[in-house]
Amino acid sequence: MSPARIVIIVKAPIAGFAKTRLIPALGADGAARLARRLLERTVRTALEARLGAVELCVTPAPEHPVWPTLDLPAGLDWSEQGEGDLGARLARAAQRTIAAGETAILIGTDCPELTPTHLQAAAAALHEHDAALVPSADGGYALLAIRRFHPLLFTAMPWSTDVVARETLRRIGRLGWTVASFPSVHDVDLPADLPRLHGLLPGV
Repeated sequence: MSPARIVIIVKAPIAGFAKTRLIPALGADGAARLARRLLERTVRTALEARLGAVELCVTPAPEHPVWPTLDLPAGLDWSEQGEGDLGARLARAAQRTIAAGETAILIGTDCPELTPTHLQAAAAALHEHDAALVPSADGGYALLAIRRFHPLLFTAMPWSTDVVARETLRRIGRLGWTVASFPSVHDVDLPADLPRLHGLLPGV
């Protein structure tokens, strides 16, 4: 079985750039501070899974001065997301990972309920399946793991809608792939989601 690579797709925690839908509740600076904490938590979760390489696929580029200000451990791999919509960015990350002989576990930073156990279970599922998916309660997904690449999974997807997970599973079926689908988790995108952080991020 190919080694797993966890690829974290992330925006820099810059005021007015990250978690903008939370600005009405937290202000631009508060939303950026939360984005920073969510990112740091996600990196810890990915490393604790002990599956292999952990990559931050970032925008803006890794050379931006914000990145050294984060409390991140050494040993992470870094890449730039590049241009295009979310689908184009995910596709590039997945394609290069699989071309390098690894399986791709794609996650964001919006879901503090995601645990090392979720990551380990997704990686284990790829021993028998072509894909694994952890849906989010809002209809998207918190994790997509694949051992094969096809652009159909990312092209012209109705991102930020409540059909993304369902449509992704439908497209996996069209490809004739097998998939393991796990119970849904909650992410934090809107002010109404903030109470879910209690107990997950101390001090929030």
